[in-house]
Amino acid sequence: MNVNKYKVSGNIQLNTIGTKEVKPDAEKELKKLRKKISELQDTMYAEGKYSVLICLQGMDTAGKDSLIREVFKDVNARGVVVHSFKVPTELELKHDFLWRHYIALPAKGKIGVFNRTHYENVLVTRVHPEYVFSENIPQVTSLEDLDDAFYHSRMERINQFEKHLEESGTIVLKFFLNLSKEEQKDRLLRRLDIPEKNWKFSAGDLKERKLWDKYQECYEDVLNKTSTSYAPWYVVPADDKPTARYIVAKVLLEELKMYNFKEPTLPQKVLDQIDEFKKQLNNE
Repeated sequence: MNVNKYKVSGNIQLNTIGTKEVKPDAEKELKKLRKKISELQDTMYAEGKYSVLICLQGMDTAGKDSLIREVFKDVNARGVVVHSFKVPTELELKHDFLWRHYIALPAKGKIGVFNRTHYENVLVTRVHPEYVFSENIPQVTSLEDLDDAFYHSRMERINQFEKHLEESGTIVLKFFLNLSKEEQKDRLLRRLDIPEKNWKFSAGDLKERKLWDKYQECYEDVLNKTSTSYAPWYVVPADDKPTARYIVAKVLLEELKMYNFKEPTLPQKVLDQIDEFKKQLNNE
């Protein structure tokens, strides 16, 4: 599979991109991929120079939670940190819009997963601009201030933020799970039909579904303005969950392999004493 076909490297139109691909052996192949990802994470941790930030965005029911569970199942539990960003808290609203994301970044050697991300600040708030008022931004006094220029300025600050991360040793990979409206309908109905899944359903999902076209327009603008060489977006067909998980894992593995992580070697002074250390232990 050529993962570059999913990368956003120029202006795209979402309505021309397919939402469904089916790889028959996706689950079997995913098992192989995640073992390799686990091995790379172990080496990355030992080297201590890089961290990885995985950003997941998508409409409700796109499969973000299950993707995280399946792709990172074999990675050391201490090596993956997942953050799911909800409505900002009172404390978070007292800071700039990137603050709560910055303090959640992964430490060197670890993989951080943002389940919904800093891009909510140019997606949800663009569909519901009244949300921005809770940030108490001095120059925002009316809805007229929340125009395209406002959101494009935020996108540029996000690009700068991600460039800073890249220069500091964080590998940034961003995935948009491209779900069809028809598949979302089916998944919402399953949540209602299956008692064990009822808890996942929210009436708010239906309200947001009515704004589907607006969300697609905002996503398209984000993908076109914030996919960079140092923090690329990948548009992943999400109607078939096993295939979507495989694609994300494949992209992650291919990207990590390019960094050629190496385990550190012991100082020569310690290497020279290995036989002595063995002797001490064997003589206990």
